[in-house]
Amino acid sequence: MDLRYISLEKKDRVAIAWLNKPKANTYDADLMKDLSAVVDDVRFDDNVDVCVLASKLDGIWSAGADINLLATSTPDYKAMFCLDCQETLNKLESTPKLFVAAIDGHCVGGGLEIAMSTDLRVASDGAWRIGLPEVTLGVLPGTGGTQRLPRLIGKSRAIDLMATGRMLTPKEALEWGLLNRVFPREKFWDETMTFAKGLTYPQHSARAVGLIKRSVTEG
Repeated sequence: MDLRYISLEKKDRVAIAWLNKPKANTYDADLMKDLSAVVDDVRFDDNVDVCVLASKLDGIWSAGADINLLATSTPDYKAMFCLDCQETLNKLESTPKLFVAAIDGHCVGGGLEIAMSTDLRVASDGAWRIGLPEVTLGVLPGTGGTQRLPRLIGKSRAIDLMATGRMLTPKEALEWGLLNRVFPREKFWDETMTFAKGLTYPQHSARAVGLIKRSVTEG
């Protein structure tokens, strides 16, 4: 598999997809193409039950869409780009394997939209922030954030975050239901892998988990 901005590792029924696009894991069509390929690979690999999305960059998980790219693109390109991103995240969300966002750095804008398309979100207790600050740029979240955020934390809190551009600490995000677990930073990766492996066969039936995910996602 030819990937440019994501590297994929597999061990003990867990795949790890490392985001690695300097300087801030901002995404463009190429990174989304990589992510789509990773989802396909995990979907068809009978030896993988869980995929962890993590960052190779220190202090940053993802800063979202490449603003410079969007600023120089035509309206038609931006519309098609957002549609492509939405389709990729919808595919990730509907794939009957578990995806876990392992967040150890700033996760903002479209980066959080990627994280919200995963099934579970774990994070370190580091000095970083998480949120959807697009309103400060005069735009709204364009990759599913306006739908996924209220489903996770409720309508009122979602409007609060998006309308103010407020950024949350990991502790606040956990309290609001945006994160599932927060681990001490010095133990973050070990705790994340223990958590991920606990979701794999034989601890859990991969088929049952996949059906649970599809049932919850599709309603």
